Amino acid sequence: MSLVKIHSHTAIGSEIYELTFVSPVDLQAVGCEPGQFLHIRVTDSFDFLLRRPLSLCKMDIEHNLVTVVYQVKGAGTKRLSEKQVGDVLDVLGPLGHGYPLHALDRAALLIGGGVGVPPLVELARQLQKAGKVVHTVVGFQSNQHAILISELAAYGAVTVVTNDGSLGRKGLVTDELTNDFCSSYDRYYACGPTPMLQAVQQILEKHKLPGYLSLEERMGCGIGICVGCVHKVSRDGQEMNVKTCKEGPVFAAQEVLFT
Repeated sequence: MSLVKIHSHTAIGSEIYELTFVSPVDLQAVGCEPGQFLHIRVTDSFDFLLRRPLSLCKMDIEHNLVTVVYQVKGAGTKRLSEKQVGDVLDVLGPLGHGYPLHALDRAALLIGGGVGVPPLVELARQLQKAGKVVHTVVGFQSNQHAILISELAAYGAVTVVTNDGSLGRKGLVTDELTNDFCSSYDRYYACGPTPMLQAVQQILEKHKLPGYLSLEERMGCGIGICVGCVHKVSRDGQEMNVKTCKEGPVFAAQEVLFT
């Protein structure tokens, strides 16, 4: 647990905020992974005892700053959105396991939906820095919900789809995942709502493209004690329950079970 000061806090979309603060750890020394998360306590009030898990979006190693992006969905995140520059946050982390990078890969396909897009920004940066070709496919409800497109475009090609066609192509991210398109990539990395992840997994399994899924689960403690974020996986032919906060939130796509 660390008490850190807010460096910047701005609205970037419809009820979506970008929050930057001093990292609770030395980023240079620790070597955080894209896809890990921070557990943030929004207030000392007993009304908001549970922390909010927010994925790392950007890491500024030079200035030891981290950025998270979140959407206001309830009273807790509403209270967080009212925080000002200079206010202090109680932060735990980084926690969990993030996206692994593979040295022999030449090209990576990133797939994000809605507020599942933020962790892909840091992932894209690290992939590009490692010399990989990066193409990101992102989907949003509408242009009012679109976020972080220019940030992703700094690291490679970006394809945008929206449900209503108000930005980019009309449709779903899965509409873009044809066999011909996916054959250009060595691996995929996905983050978004569970129905999207399930559809992506099914399609890309047929295309024989390996990848990783970052699961969305409610997390109470964030450190594997409360067992509130259990998800079922298959390993060595055996089904088992794992703690998303401890063993994830990123898992190899082929082991994740959706039931």
